[in-house]
Amino acid sequence: MSVGVLALQGDFREHAAVLRNLGAEVELIRRPEELARISGLVIPGGESSVMDKLARAFGLADPLAKAVRAGLPVYGTCAGLIMLADSVIDGIRGQQTIGGLDIAVRRNAFGSQTLSFETDLDVPVLGASPVHAVFIRAPVVETVGPRARALATLPDGRCVAVEQDNLLGTSFHPEISGEYRFHEYFLQKVADARFRH
Repeated sequence: MSVGVLALQGDFREHAAVLRNLGAEVELIRRPEELARISGLVIPGGESSVMDKLARAFGLADPLAKAVRAGLPVYGTCAGLIMLADSVIDGIRGQQTIGGLDIAVRRNAFGSQTLSFETDLDVPVLGASPVHAVFIRAPVVETVGPRARALATLPDGRCVAVEQDNLLGTSFHPEISGEYRFHEYFLQKVADARFRH
């Protein structure tokens, strides 16, 4: 199956490497017409406000939003999670999202880059062993709406991983910690969606 990685900004190369290691055919996505060739999309970490501006400048924002509404499986990490959120609590002036996930997120919820951290999380859908999570200027999910469900929370109860139908989002960066299970879980969503169509 061909999976796209949005390659406008951020750590798209790391995601592409993980997906290729898992056997997926990967296409770097920068233009609207490239969306027709993929069965799923990963939106990487980076700077969400810059990613939003570039997506609009490249004419990708509206086609991406339509693809999400049409059921394209999408996995967003960090800035990608912000891009998928229906609401951003502290976005910069004029910041827009693709939307689709029934959540509200807070950008840079843990402070500056110097306050980045790592921790282990329980993620029952991925099995019994904990997920090692790397948080870098990460967002947090402030509210989870009725259509979405939390997959993982920090010890203080703040939500850092969610899913809704074909959409998956994490505040952290599994692509840089050698943790492949979220990508495997996402590829299963892609395979299931292709089978249904």
